[in-house]
Amino acid sequence: MYVTKVPNRSSPPAVLLRESYRDGGKVKTRTLANLTDWPDAKVEALRRVLKGATALAPADSLRIERSLPHGHVAAVLGMARKLKLDKLLPRSRLGKLALAMIVARVIEPAAKLATARQLSEETAAHSLGAALQLGAVDEDELYAALDLLGEAQPKIETALARRHLRDGCLVLYDLTSSYLEGRHCELGRFGYSRDGKRDKLQIVFGLLCAADGCPIAVEVFDGDAADPSTLAAQVAKLKERFGLSRVLLVGDRGMITEARIRDDLAPAGLDWLTALRAPAIQALAADSGPLRLSLFDDRDMAEIASPDYPGERLIVCRNKALAAERARKREDLLAATEKEMAKIAASLERTRNPLRGADKIGLKAGFGQAQDGQALRTGHHRYGLLL
Repeated sequence: MYVTKVPNRSSPPAVLLRESYRDGGKVKTRTLANLTDWPDAKVEALRRVLKGATALAPADSLRIERSLPHGHVAAVLGMARKLKLDKLLPRSRLGKLALAMIVARVIEPAAKLATARQLSEETAAHSLGAALQLGAVDEDELYAALDLLGEAQPKIETALARRHLRDGCLVLYDLTSSYLEGRHCELGRFGYSRDGKRDKLQIVFGLLCAADGCPIAVEVFDGDAADPSTLAAQVAKLKERFGLSRVLLVGDRGMITEARIRDDLAPAGLDWLTALRAPAIQALAADSGPLRLSLFDDRDMAEIASPDYPGERLIVCRNKALAAERARKREDLLAATEKEMAKIAASLERTRNPLRGADKIGLKAGFGQAQDGQALRTGHHRYGLLL
């Protein structure tokens, strides 16, 4: 079948729907319908369908004005919804904006002004604003959403704790810091900078996680806060807000000190897992003597006891990878030292202006000023060799 136009003398052409067929070996044509009264667009649509076109409209009648990236938005937003993160946020426009900022922080981190432009309908950089039906977004709305998150933080953290923590579970806690630009943050202090920005104000924040690393709660402290001083707040949070009576808190040796165990953890009835400081390890090794490798199990761990730690389990870990790395570094340092010492030995044997004298040789080798004809036994920082 096909559509054709047939001249009609002084009248407009007739638009006919026809088909071809064979009759006794001859090709003949017959009219199936008169389409003269049809609108031109309808006739053209039928002509395209009869030609096998997939679209009813002409190809040149469609124009792509804009296309927004969507794949990464679908992946991150879908995961957030799978984790029911959206259920933890307030059911309001500000709650949607908070969710949008969380997703945007993953897919395209930017300042609040730039994020507002990414989400707004007219200036969108991706489909996140359209997927959440945000329309026009102003940066002031984003700051308002952050204020809302601050107010809702205890409720959100309690809900996360209810999902991921239970009595008798293991909880991870650690601190980090970040430097600030400006002078108006009420928590900004000059303190230890993990970023190496000693001339900048710092803030410290601590993160509580479940055993699988899932974040549960975060808290911000003054920039000069010492690690152990933040532990009491976490104990109160676990006991009072989350309603846990017994957990195993894991922290590093700078966090869980003897004072914190005595003043915070033991009174709260919480267990802990941490590492001994270097002096304590040296004292324990001196009292216990060298450990036999046969004590270690398949996981390279062994349990020992000491009267200095009553009621506590001491676990000794044998790290083969760390031992191999330290052995490699030692060999590299020895090789570098021998190379430099060979230069000194050559200077002793040269015929012109040879190196002479214990003082000069000792200083050249990196020792301190000689005393009573002997070189001082000091750490040689250039080569890392302790003599």
